[in-house]
Amino acid sequence: MFMPQRTLETLHDLVNAAQKAGADAADAVAVDARSRGVSWRNGQMEDVEGSEGEDIGLRVMFGQKQAMVSTSDRRPANLKELVERTVAMARAVPEDEYCGLAPKEALAHGPFPDLDLYDDTDISADQLKELAQIAEDAVYSVKGVTNSGGAGASAGSYAISLITSHGFEGHYQGSSFSISATAVAGTGTAMERDYDYTSKRHFADMANAADIGKKAGDLAVGRLNPAKAKSGRMPLVFAPRVANSLLGHFVGAISGTAVARGTSFLKDKMGKPVFNPAITVTDDPLIKRGISSKVFDGEGVAVSRQNLVENGVLKSWILNSASARQLGLAVTGHASRGTSSAPGISTTNLYIAPGDLSPSALMADIKEGIYITDLIGMGVNGVTGDYSRGAAGFMIRDGVIAEAVSEFTIAGNLKEMFMELQVSSDLVMQYGTNAPTSRIDGMMVAGA
Repeated sequence: MFMPQRTLETLHDLVNAAQKAGADAADAVAVDARSRGVSWRNGQMEDVEGSEGEDIGLRVMFGQKQAMVSTSDRRPANLKELVERTVAMARAVPEDEYCGLAPKEALAHGPFPDLDLYDDTDISADQLKELAQIAEDAVYSVKGVTNSGGAGASAGSYAISLITSHGFEGHYQGSSFSISATAVAGTGTAMERDYDYTSKRHFADMANAADIGKKAGDLAVGRLNPAKAKSGRMPLVFAPRVANSLLGHFVGAISGTAVARGTSFLKDKMGKPVFNPAITVTDDPLIKRGISSKVFDGEGVAVSRQNLVENGVLKSWILNSASARQLGLAVTGHASRGTSSAPGISTTNLYIAPGDLSPSALMADIKEGIYITDLIGMGVNGVTGDYSRGAAGFMIRDGVIAEAVSEFTIAGNLKEMFMELQVSSDLVMQYGTNAPTSRIDGMMVAGA
C-alpha cells in the first residue's frame, strides 16, 4: 500500500529545508509506482517483470533561476544532500525569465473529486500468465495465422504527491491493467502482422483476453495478399486507432511552448476556425475511471473539462505556468510533471465529439477511396503543417471496404486536412487521445 501521509511529510520537509537555505520558492513531487508484467510467446513464458519505484524530485528557485534534482533514495542523509545539491545548482544556473510556481489563485483546493482511478485488485504473476496464454491461444485459433508476435498482461499502480512552498498540497493514486496480443499471418515475404490490446483503470473493465487475441488474428489475416494502391487524390477514411494520431498533431500545434516559440502552424489561429463547424475537441481530466484522468495538474493547478475547439473554432492553447507567462495568458491546467525536469505540457482524456453518421454511412458515397488502418513513420512538419506518412489499409469501392492495400504514402497539409475532417458516431474512450472513424477528402495517395 502507498503511504501518502508519510510521503507528504517528506515533501514538506524538503520544501522547508530549501526555503531555510534561502530559496525564494520550491516544490517537491513524489511518484510511487509498482508494476508486474508477463510476456508469453509460442506457448512459453518469455519474460516476467516486476518493478517498484519511489522517485522524488525537488525544484528550487532563487529569483528567476531554477534547478531540479531527483532521487530514488529516501534515506534522511540522502535527502539532506538532495536539498544541498539542488540549492547549489539553482544559485549557479542562468536566469529563466519565465520560471516560477503556478499562480496561487489558480491552485486546486481539496477535497479533490473521487474519480475512481484506483483498483486494489491484486493480480498475481500466475493470473497474468494465464491471461497472456489465453490471448495467444486465441491468436492461433484464427485460420491463416502462422505465428505469434507474443501476448502480454500487466498490472500496475501509482501515487502522485505534490507540495509547493506557496500552499499547495495534493495526492492521488491510480491503477492500470492491460492485455495485448500480436498475430502474424502468411509466410515468407507475404507475412502480415497486426495487434489488439485493452488497457483500463479497473481490472473488471478490461476486454476479454480471448477476444483480444482473436481480433489480433483476424486483423492480421485480413491484411494478407495486399494489392498496390494507385496514385491520385481520393477520400481517405481513418480507423479510430489511427484517427487519434491526427489529434496528436493538433495537440502539438496548440502547445503553449510551440506557440510561444512561433513553431506551430496554428500560431495565428486563436479564435478562428481550424476545423469545420461540426467538429468539437474536448479535453476532460475529470472522467471517472478515465485512462488519463487526474485531479490536479503537474503544478497543482485546478483542472476542468475544456472545449479546445468548439464548432470548429480554436478556443484555447494548452499551457503550463511558464508558457502562460511567456504568452501573457492564464494557465489552463495542462502542466505535466516528472521528478527530474521542469513541468511540461500535456492533455488528459482528449477526444473529438462523435458525429451523427455511422461509419458505413460516413463512407457510403465514396466511389473509390482507402480505409486507413495503419500509419508508418512521422513525416509531419509542425511549423508548416505538411503531412506525409506511409500507410496500409483497405480499398473502399462504392462505399464498401474491399481488398487490402499496402506500401503507399498519404500526403496533405494539416490545416486543410482539419478543415475537411468529418467524423462518425463510433467514439470509444479507449486511449488517452480518442477519435471516431474520420474522413478526409482530397488527400494525395502515392502508390503504384
